[in-house]
Amino acid sequence: MAITTDMVRTLRERSGAGIMDCKKALEQSNGDVEKAEEFLRAKGIASAEKKATRATNQGLVESYVHSGGRIGAMVELNCETDFVSRTPDFKALAHNLAMQVAAMKPKYLDRSEMPAESAENPEEVCLLQQPFIRDAGRSIQDLVTELTAKIGENIRVKRFSRFELGE
Repeated sequence: MAITTDMVRTLRERSGAGIMDCKKALEQSNGDVEKAEEFLRAKGIASAEKKATRATNQGLVESYVHSGGRIGAMVELNCETDFVSRTPDFKALAHNLAMQVAAMKPKYLDRSEMPAESAENPEEVCLLQQPFIRDAGRSIQDLVTELTAKIGENIRVKRFSRFELGE
C-alpha cells in the first residue's frame, strides 16, 4: 500500500512522533493508522525506559487551586533541559498532575514509598499508579512515559503536596 502524506500527517498529529518514524510505522502496518500508532507507542515506551537513568535537574513547579479556593496542589515535575520545561506539552502535563493531586488525594508518589505492611490499594494512594481523571484508561505513569517518548528526554515527577482547608 502506498503511504500518502495525509496518512503521515494524521499519524503525526495523533502521536507527536517524527515524520520518518510515522512513515516507517505506517509501512510496517500496511497503512493501518491504528496499528501504526500502537507500534509508535511501543517504540516510545522502549526508548523512554532507556532514558530513565538520565539526570533531571530542570523543570517547573505547577500549582492548581480548585474553584472556591478550598483545595490546592503543587507538583514538581523535572526534565533534563530548561528548553523542554518551557514547552506547552510539558506545562500541560504539570498542570494535569496538579489537578490529579487536588482531585484524587494521593499519599505517595509510587509503590516504592508505600509501607510494606500497607493494605491500601496502590491505584488509590500512589500518584503514578492512579487512573488519570480525564481518561481512566490511562495511568499517570502512562502520561509521563508518553511525553518522555514524544519529547525524547527523561521526565520525572519529583514531589507533590496537597492542601485542603481544615486538614
